[in-house]
Amino acid sequence: MASVTYDHVYKRFDEVVAVNDFSLEIEDKEFLVLVGPSGCGKSTALRLLAGLEDISDGTLKIGDRVVNDVAPKDRDIAMVFQSYALYPHMSVYDNMAFGLKLRNYPKDQIIDQVNNAAEILGITTLLERKPRQLSGGQRQRVALGRAIVRDPQVFLLDEPLSNLDAKLRVQTRAEITKLHKRLETTFIYVTHDQTEAMTMASRIAVMNHGVLMQIDSPQNLYDSPNNLFVAGFIGSPAMNFFNANLTQEGEDIIVTTESFAVKVPPDRRAALKDHVGKNVVFGLRPEDIHDPNFAPPAIVAQNVETEVDLTELMGNEIFLFLMSGEEEYVARVDPRTSYKMGDKATMAFNMNNMHIFDKETEQVIR
Repeated sequence: MASVTYDHVYKRFDEVVAVNDFSLEIEDKEFLVLVGPSGCGKSTALRLLAGLEDISDGTLKIGDRVVNDVAPKDRDIAMVFQSYALYPHMSVYDNMAFGLKLRNYPKDQIIDQVNNAAEILGITTLLERKPRQLSGGQRQRVALGRAIVRDPQVFLLDEPLSNLDAKLRVQTRAEITKLHKRLETTFIYVTHDQTEAMTMASRIAVMNHGVLMQIDSPQNLYDSPNNLFVAGFIGSPAMNFFNANLTQEGEDIIVTTESFAVKVPPDRRAALKDHVGKNVVFGLRPEDIHDPNFAPPAIVAQNVETEVDLTELMGNEIFLFLMSGEEEYVARVDPRTSYKMGDKATMAFNMNNMHIFDKETEQVIR
């Protein structure tokens, strides 16, 4: 088992900087998820660790060993790709055993390790089948099994669930999380799906344009994003953003948009005092916009008049697509809410959970 350290790592493709001054310490036995939109550099960062791309600058360590110039086969890592990459002419057993045979493992040891991995993944009855005889989920487990038999220091998983349907993604997601706890090995997992990141990771590293934007536990990223990008990327539906101005009336600080104005809670005034008179971005998550009839009792609520543009019934909740003047936003409300398309509505904004961002730097103001 081993930690992983990226120390000011760069990867350039001619004029394009795919990974930009990337520094990150991943602890031994941690489940770290690299998340971000397509093209943000997350898969490139993983491929640098795997040795599939050369580092342009910086230092990359597995444990205490610098691996910049170490061949992929000597890094003691195992990688699971988005494509299963199984050999179609080989049985499940032979696919899982292939890497061990190349390394000249004794036959008895190969049999033991393949059988142990198959038992862990629940595919013991599939060992004689060919990949074409397997479902997508079974093929993904075989790909995982091929990595497990290696007993590597670090597992690298590059969007391994992308080819699965929604139900199977949820099931396999849970299996990978259990697998990590059972193996107690360092897992580094790449995805563009923030739901996967939130449900699986011990820590999440959010990337954009090759830059590490923020790294923290899933809950802290959700509750305390450092900037506009992280705030908008983590959470589904995404956080609502409003261009606003901060004004002061007596002791009150007011967030004023083109269509509505709401008061800042007293315990948040001090942090915003120096930004009175400045343009900011006001952020509020859909789940912090309530039908007043079903709002939690402890919130600091500010009512906003709006119109319901669209409703989406989700069973245990309702998404309301709302318009206040020119402002469009989403509320995630109690399923007992009776508002329909075209209704005039009053919504309660939970100002306890508001976020204010500097308009120029896009950094949160705390």
